[in-house]
Amino acid sequence: MFDKLAINDVAQIRIVDGKGEVVLAVKDKRWVVKQRGDYSANYQDIGDLLVKLPDLKVVQTENVGASLLPRLKLVQPGGDATKDAGKDATKDTGKDATKDAGKGKDADSAGTLLELSDKSGKVIATLLLGKKVIKIEDSPLPIKQEIPVGRYVLSPGSQTVLVVSDALNSAEAKPERWLAKDFFKAERIKSLAASGDGVQWKIARDEEYGQWKFADGAGQLDPSAAVAAVNALTALTFTDVAVGVKADSFDKPRTFVAETYDNLTYTITIAKKPDSDNYYLSFTVSGEPPRERTPEKGEKPADKERLDKQFAESLKKLDERIKLEKSLAGWTYVVAVKSLEPLLKERAQLIATPRKAPDAKR
Repeated sequence: MFDKLAINDVAQIRIVDGKGEVVLAVKDKRWVVKQRGDYSANYQDIGDLLVKLPDLKVVQTENVGASLLPRLKLVQPGGDATKDAGKDATKDTGKDATKDAGKGKDADSAGTLLELSDKSGKVIATLLLGKKVIKIEDSPLPIKQEIPVGRYVLSPGSQTVLVVSDALNSAEAKPERWLAKDFFKAERIKSLAASGDGVQWKIARDEEYGQWKFADGAGQLDPSAAVAAVNALTALTFTDVAVGVKADSFDKPRTFVAETYDNLTYTITIAKKPDSDNYYLSFTVSGEPPRERTPEKGEKPADKERLDKQFAESLKKLDERIKLEKSLAGWTYVVAVKSLEPLLKERAQLIATPRKAPDAKR
C-alpha cells in the first residue's frame, strides 16, 4: 500500500471528501495551504501524517459488494463529476475547487480521498479512506469512551476492503485544520488603548508589575478586567485565515494599540464577521527593542557577565519572534469571539463596582 512510499519525494498532498478539499503543497521550500492563499501549513502535522503511512499495517481484509460500500463510507467523493476536481487547485487563491463535490450524492457516504504527488505533479500514491473502526472502552464517567483504532480503506482498482491499524484522524479535507497556528503575542504591555465603533478607553501602568489605571486618571479601573484584557493579547489564537478580506473593508472596526516595555507597538483591528459569532482580525507590529541592557540598581560587577548573557539570549529570542510576527502581519484572521471578550468591553464596563458597606449590627 504505502510500504514503499518515499516520503521525502512527496511535494503535494490532496485530500478530498464529499464536502470539500484541501491541497497542501511545497512552495519556496515550505508547506502551504492552497485554499488559504498559500498561507503556511503546519509542518509538524504534515510530517506526522506522512510518517504514519509507510507503517500502516493491514489487520483485516473483507470482500464487500459495491452496494455495501456506502455503509463503510468508501464511495469515491464526487464520483466522475469531480474526478479531476482540484487539478488547478494550486492556482486557486482561496476558493475551494471541489466546493460542490458530492452534490447529487449522499456526502455522508463518501470516503476521503488521499492523494500524494511529487514535485513534478505526478501522483505517486492514492488511497480512499472510509469509516473509522471504533473501540469502546470503560470510563469513570457514565458514558462509554469511543476510541478510533483503525480505518476501512480501499486501494485504487482493488475490490478488497482493508482495515488498517491507524484511524488517520488528521486526514481531513478542512483547510483551516492544516494551518500553522503561530500567532503574535503582545507581551510586557505598558499601555493598551481601544477606539472605534463608539468605544474609547486607554489603560496604562507606570512600571511593569504596577497597578493598571485609566490613562486619563478618571474613574476607578477594575484590576481584574484590565488584566484580562491585557492577557487576551498574550494568548490570542485564530481559527482560520480569511482570503480576500482587507482591513480597510471591515465594517464598524475597532482598533487596539498596545505599547510594550520592549519598545514595540501592536496595532490590532477587528470587526464582526458577517453571519457569524467570530471576528475578522488584522494586526501590525512596529518598533525596535533596546539593543543594550540598562544595569540594575545596585548591580554588582560579579553579576554583570551573567546578566549580560541573559539579556543577549532574551534579545535573540525576541528578534526571532518579531521576525515571525512581521511575516504574519498583513493577513486577515478569523478569531473566536470568546478569545476577544475581555477586549470588547466598553469603558463603563471596566470601572470597578463599588463595594457595599456591611450592614450595621443591631
